[in-house]
Order: sequence, then C-alpha cells, then structure tokens
Amino acid sequence: MFELRTDYLEDLTPEMAISVLKDVREAAGAEVPVIVTCRDGREGGAIDYPETLRIAVLLAALGAGAQFVDVEYANFVKPDVRHKIEVQLAWNATCRLVLSAHDFNGTFDDLDRLYREIRAAHPQAVPKLVYTARHINDCFAALDLLHGCEGDAIVLCMGEAGLISRLLARKLGGLVTFASLDEASGTAPGQVTIGQFKDLYRHDSIDAETELFGVIADPVGHSLSPVIHNACFAEQLMNRLYLPLLVQGGRDELFAFLDGLQARPWLAFRGFSITIPHKHSLLEYVRTQGGNVEPLAEQIGAANTLILGSPATSHESQPAAYNTDYAGALDAITAAMGITRDGFCDMSIAVVGAGGVSRALVAGFTDAGAQVTIYNRTVERAEQLAADFGCAHAGLDALASLDARLVVNCTSIGMHPDVDHSPVPQEVLKPDMAVFDTVYNPAETLLLKQARAAGAQTIDGIAMFVNQAMAQFHLFTGAPGNPTLMRQVVLDSLR
Repeated sequence: MFELRTDYLEDLTPEMAISVLKDVREAAGAEVPVIVTCRDGREGGAIDYPETLRIAVLLAALGAGAQFVDVEYANFVKPDVRHKIEVQLAWNATCRLVLSAHDFNGTFDDLDRLYREIRAAHPQAVPKLVYTARHINDCFAALDLLHGCEGDAIVLCMGEAGLISRLLARKLGGLVTFASLDEASGTAPGQVTIGQFKDLYRHDSIDAETELFGVIADPVGHSLSPVIHNACFAEQLMNRLYLPLLVQGGRDELFAFLDGLQARPWLAFRGFSITIPHKHSLLEYVRTQGGNVEPLAEQIGAANTLILGSPATSHESQPAAYNTDYAGALDAITAAMGITRDGFCDMSIAVVGAGGVSRALVAGFTDAGAQVTIYNRTVERAEQLAADFGCAHAGLDALASLDARLVVNCTSIGMHPDVDHSPVPQEVLKPDMAVFDTVYNPAETLLLKQARAAGAQTIDGIAMFVNQAMAQFHLFTGAPGNPTLMRQVVLDSLR
C-alpha cells in the first residue's frame, strides 16, 4: 500500500488532494491500494489544518475512489463528522475506513478498551492504535492485542523501543506496518525504510510460523548481528528472523522482558545474543529458571548467548546460557599472531575494561598461563575481576606506563558513533606490540589506526565477531553458518 499524507501538502485544498491522489495512483499502479490521511495536528499532523478542511479532503478522496481513508477516532465520534464520513462511505462501497488513535507521549490508559470502543463505533472500520513505547516491555500490550484480535487491525509502537512491533506486524496478522521511503522521510519515530524491511528484515518471507531470534543490548542500533544472522537464514532458506532488541535498564527490566517472551510462546522466540549491559544478569536469570549454564560460561561468570528452545531437542526445553566470546576472541588473536593458545604462556597482556567480554578473555589468557593486567575506570571492578582469575589490576591512569606484548580493548570506547576516542594513550603503543580491539564498528578504530602508525601488529574485532556469531548460529539452528558470507556482509555494512 501507499499512504498519501495530505497534511504535508502546503496550501492544501480538496482539489489539490484529488490531483495528487490521481498522480500517486498512476505512478504506483492500479493494483497498489492508497490510504489517504490528513492527520490532525494533535495526533502528529505535519501542518495543523482546520478540521473542516481535513474532513473535506477525506470526503473528496472517498469520492475520488481512494481504497482507504484514515480518520482520527477522537474526531469520528463527533456526530457531524461521523455523519459526513458514513454518508460518503455509502457511495463508495469499495473504500474502507481506518479509525486511528495516536499517543506520542506514552501508552494508552487502556489499550484493549479503546480497541473495543473503536470496533463498536464502526464495526467495519480498521482500528489503528499507535502509541509510544518508552521501554520494550511496553510493546507486549500491542503484541497481545494484535495476536488476539479478530479481523483486520493495525497496532504499532513508536520509538526505538517499539521497533519489534513494526517488524512483527506481519507475523501476527496485522493489516499493515509502516515504512519510510528513505531515512530522511519518516513520518513517525522508529520507522525503518522499506529497503530495510525487505532486505535486512526479510519482510516478504515472514509468516505466522517464523521463528524469532535477536540481540539484547543497550544500545543496540549499532549492532550488525541482525545483518549477519538474517543473511545466513536467507542463504539456508530458513523461516527465521533476527531482530535488534533494545532492553534498557538492568536486571529487573531484563528479567521482565524475558519473562514476557516466555509467557507468549506464540511469538516463537528461540535464542538471543546478549551483550552490554546484560551478560552478568543473564546467568542469574537462567539459574532462577532452573536452566542450564554451560560450564565455560559458569567459569567465566558471563554469558553472551541464551537459548530458549533447542532445535535439536525441543522448543519446550529450559533456557540455557553459553559463552561464545571466549573461543571467538582467542581464535581471532592466535590466527593473527600465528600462535597456538600455548603461545600465551608467560605473555604480558594488558586488558582494558572489566565487563563481560573482558571476563571471557581474561579467563582464556590466565588459563593459558599469561601474565595479565586488567585496567579499568572503576578500579574496584578491575580488582574484583583480577581476584577471580589471579591477575594484576590498575586504574586507567596506569596505562601511561603500559608495557605489554598484547594489548586488548574490551571497552566500547571507539565504537560508532564515538569514533574519535581511544582507550589507550597513543604514546605507549610500540612496534613490538600486538593490539586487538574487540570493537568491530568501525572495522579500524582510532586505537588500531594509532597502533598501525606506531608499527604495532593490529587485529580488528570483525574476526572475533564472526567467530562468536558462527558459534551462536550453530546453537540457534543446529546448522553451520557461512563465515565468508558473514564477514562480507559486515564489511559491506560498514562501508
């Protein structure tokens, strides 16, 4: 479908709206339905035209053969507006009425009641309910309504936290979802482009049986995990979809989100990549659910992969946590340095950061006998991690006297869009060092640029990212991924 937002037209008249509608129909083709909207400024209209003009435009569109017209429910319930619309609808039996309600500030007080009121006001109408999700957990009410309602409906959440509702509308039987033609022309917060819908999120392949996966993070917009997993799903013709899931907050918010998914098996979420800031909380969640924690993840004290149902066993199995960062990072480093893991023995290694990725790498390095020092802004966190694995620690100010064979950045410093910062002072980088940055976006961070300029060997984060994603893909599907495809789509996306 094509939505004609006449409230964006300057000096609008009913005659202008009919002329533009004619042009749109000729350009789009007769087989493409057109929704004509003249949005009230109180519900997101671009130009706040008076109600009399807006209703006149919609009546003209009805008379000109528009397949849908969108009227705000709050205006439709006014007797004079309702009478005019219903009289014109009687003359155009092929047109359908969309009765819409929008809240740009938050959630509706009672979404289900509002839906019932719209149905009662005009049973043949398509209810359209759109509100702002301040947290991803606000989306559950919209997903529940769309899943349970009978007949056509449009239920969506605005904002980055509401993206899941836009991407799953097709799976749950929503009449439409909305996309912008390009990134500059969105008409509501959180819209993605039609190209992203069709290419990245495989919209044309989604159906009620599509199994779901995703990356849980905050922030999540930078993640390329959807790019590589969806590319591999498409290559292997799998009815699966991988989503970015912005889960803000801490333990309680993460637990509520995962509980919400498990309470809705019809969503068919099967597995997740878990990253900042939820890797530690994930282990606690799996334990509280009586699930399985992989021994390696237990040893490390952090996990980056959650499986809710194994394709190799049963979708009803208990949740399980794994850590694929460990092998992904160590294999990337050893391959680049031309050593085996035994080569880490007695090697002096500086690890910057004390989060989940740091725990995985420190566990691997110390297990191989390396001499590790952990540097972190919060010294107490570095001290705790160092105590867990029997190594040294220091604050970031101690990096000024850094002297190590291998330097590893496990912080988000240098990650897009913060590309002009480095976690390590440039002057301490030397030709006899190897420098590994776990950040993969951009492929060459400022740290790696400065290390290369100093003559040091550099190892980018893409190799680790692909390695750990390969292991996750196998846990998700039971099938091997394609590392060549994964690396290529990452490089294409970064370009």
